[in-house]
Amino acid sequence: MSIELQLKLMLWVIKAVMIVIVFYSIILHEISHAVVAKWLGDDTAKRQGRLSLNPFKHIDIFGTVILPLLTYFTLGFIWGYAKPVPINPYNFKNPKRDMGLSAAAGPLSNILIGIVFALLFHLSTGSYIVSQICWNVIYLNFLLAFFNLIPVPPLDGSKVLGMFMTDEAYLKWTYQERKGMMILFIIIVASNIMGLNIIGRVVIPPVRFMMRLLGVM
Repeated sequence: MSIELQLKLMLWVIKAVMIVIVFYSIILHEISHAVVAKWLGDDTAKRQGRLSLNPFKHIDIFGTVILPLLTYFTLGFIWGYAKPVPINPYNFKNPKRDMGLSAAAGPLSNILIGIVFALLFHLSTGSYIVSQICWNVIYLNFLLAFFNLIPVPPLDGSKVLGMFMTDEAYLKWTYQERKGMMILFIIIVASNIMGLNIIGRVVIPPVRFMMRLLGVM
């Protein structure tokens, strides 16, 4: 086997393993929402089978498959989402606070995954494939975490911010979820077309900070 073919094979192995790990990172993100919601009194997600590592329980045909492919091949970036975890805030003792804590669990799970793979990165000296997989998994998990912490509905950060709002302001804030998703999508598309990368300028600095802190950048 030629060196060029070996390099191509190595890159495909890295990409394949990385995609699988990142996909399950997204699943763990959703499971974390469900687990914390259950701890706080809402077992809706558990009753609907969302406390499962079975990927088919979390895939949304449009958001997880069609939309990412569509945006990648037409706009040059990937945009998508897993099936949202069902949460009934009326089962919480303190709906505003507990919704915020459940929401924060998702990004926190990705940060913890990043830390675990940072440890593996430092233990993988001498293995190029393992170190590259670890580096990419760390980067993409931190990217997922800090993107979701942007305080724009319906991202997790909006619910975390909601914990500190008055009840009246929080109610109005939650009404912006559908509008917020559309606004966020428009910002991403427009900034990508104009080369401004607005979301990247918000998300990348904390990602790089965490990676430098863990000694992987």
